[in-house]
Amino acid sequence: MKDKIQAALDKIRVNLQADGGDVELVNVEQDGTVKVKLTGACGCCPMSQMTLKMGIEAALKKQVPGVKQVVAV
Repeated sequence: MKDKIQAALDKIRVNLQADGGDVELVNVEQDGTVKVKLTGACGCCPMSQMTLKMGIEAALKKQVPGVKQVVAV
């Protein structure tokens, strides 16, 4: 599952990098929680929570069965 999540994040990363940000996979919990770290411009952007939930989480849930939620650490 971790490999599939990393592959999906690689697809998303292109869009984040275009705006000066990035995302790093920190951990995948047994309960389907994916922990990520938003870096660059995403780390301090006031819209980062919307990017996290409506962008990253939505894409991961769609592409990787078993993902329940994505949280920033």
